Amino acid sequence: MTNVRAIILRAAGINCDLETQYALELAGAEAQRIHINQVIKKPSLLEDYQLLVLPGGFSYGDDVAAGKILANQILHHLRDAITAFIESGKLILGICNGFQVLIKTGLLPGFSGGRQTSFTLTDNDSGRFEDRWVYLQPGTERCVFLEPGRRIYLPIAHGEGKLAAKDEDSLNKVRQEGYVAFRYVDAHGNPGPFPINPNGSMDSIAALTDSTGRILGLMPHPERFVRWTQHPHWTRLKRTDGRTDGMMIFDNAVRYIREHF
Repeated sequence: MTNVRAIILRAAGINCDLETQYALELAGAEAQRIHINQVIKKPSLLEDYQLLVLPGGFSYGDDVAAGKILANQILHHLRDAITAFIESGKLILGICNGFQVLIKTGLLPGFSGGRQTSFTLTDNDSGRFEDRWVYLQPGTERCVFLEPGRRIYLPIAHGEGKLAAKDEDSLNKVRQEGYVAFRYVDAHGNPGPFPINPNGSMDSIAALTDSTGRILGLMPHPERFVRWTQHPHWTRLKRTDGRTDGMMIFDNAVRYIREHF
């Protein structure tokens, strides 16, 4: 297969859809930005794509809770279509607000029967919006978007990024069964307090996957580091070749789809 088709779901308040489209196109995908209302009107639209992306931003102003309104739209109108999408072996990526949506639909971590019962993303411990770059260490070999052992560096920009578990059993399950996609670490791969862990997430978790490894939700923004000149120290790196850390996510998704469809 040569044509990889990605749908980027839009809604009021989403503001990272253009950057996400650009990143997907750099990776070789055909990417389209489509409003949630169009998909609700015609759920069969999803059948035309192999990758669904929920981009960053502030869907519906995060008025109820971050990502909650968009999550409710998906649960009430698109549950069957999304379930079929996943069962057909396709990929879902949620970035920042998109990660919040995936948590609040129950699609991540996905072991509660499609209900949000085990985890949430809530206010940063700092009590303020955090805008900085962070190091991320892979926590599983399951997720198709990642490269095990490759520590990466990406920007964050969120006010509600603290991952919190309902209880210790839920936290132990994601640890022990390979649901932790990334953890916040320092430049040497060690976890630590703020600002290494920028929001206070339990066990420094920055990203989760599901049991299939084909769904990824992460708080950092890979679409904001797809060219070396976007690195905060690019003039010192003098690096212009090879894949950036952000492109790794998109490239791996496109490669997986080409190999499996």
